[in-house]
Amino acid sequence: MSIRTLLIILFAVPAILLGTAFALGLKIPVPALGREYVLSFLIDESTPEFQLPGVEGPTDRSRPLVVIDAGHGGRDYGAVGGEVLEKDVVLAIAQGVRDALIDAGGIRVAMTRDGDELVPLDYRPEMARQLEADLFLSIHADSAGEFGNVSGASIYTLSTEASSEAAARFAARENQADRVNGLQIEDQSEEVSAILVELSQARTQDDAAEFASLITREGENQIVFHPTARRSANLAVLVAPDVPSVLFESGFITNEEDRARLTTEEGQANFANVLAQAIRVYFARRADP
Repeated sequence: MSIRTLLIILFAVPAILLGTAFALGLKIPVPALGREYVLSFLIDESTPEFQLPGVEGPTDRSRPLVVIDAGHGGRDYGAVGGEVLEKDVVLAIAQGVRDALIDAGGIRVAMTRDGDELVPLDYRPEMARQLEADLFLSIHADSAGEFGNVSGASIYTLSTEASSEAAARFAARENQADRVNGLQIEDQSEEVSAILVELSQARTQDDAAEFASLITREGENQIVFHPTARRSANLAVLVAPDVPSVLFESGFITNEEDRARLTTEEGQANFANVLAQAIRVYFARRADP
């Protein structure tokens, strides 16, 4: 038997076994460096079709529109802490914000996802742009990883220069979500990307900063914030040039206290009410006298 034939057998057999396991919906833990990791294999490489979400609330198109983005979804779990998945808790919070705004009236709402589906990063801000939204709010949670038992919520706005090393790491991880899940979409030239970033630094960034400050104000004594709550980073989900965009990092799933707040109905409702109130105040300041 030749070395080439032996190598084919050595690599092909495990691949066939792993493929069979994943076809059956099984996960195979692989011990490495004293820890367990789960191998993830891309089964469906198709990119979800772009569809604009429905708009809920008043039918009057003169009413302000906020697009609420629950991060991750589908096979993209996001951060994981214990058995808690980021994609699940942020969807619950996003739905709570939507419901609070609809109940109060006066503001139109659209959701980038309202179930457990995977939406490419590029699609999320583009939905807000095509709907001519007045505000875009992306909701996430984080994992501390090897950086200790950190906790607390934070708020991100767009900047080509990260406000800290931690913000840069967060942006790099979030911006890689599509690549990891097989949905990398590269249909924008460097020139177009540069224009997007340049435009995003103008008036929309001032409005985004104002909305971020309202979240911290409305969340005072209601939400546990990270000591450095206000941050900036070059996040792909915030690049809509004409829609003020903010990413709300609700906490760290890897922290037990944060996880308790993120997974209980009371905790999720608290996050939702603070965000909904900040949205109402933001639009109230822009209402015609």
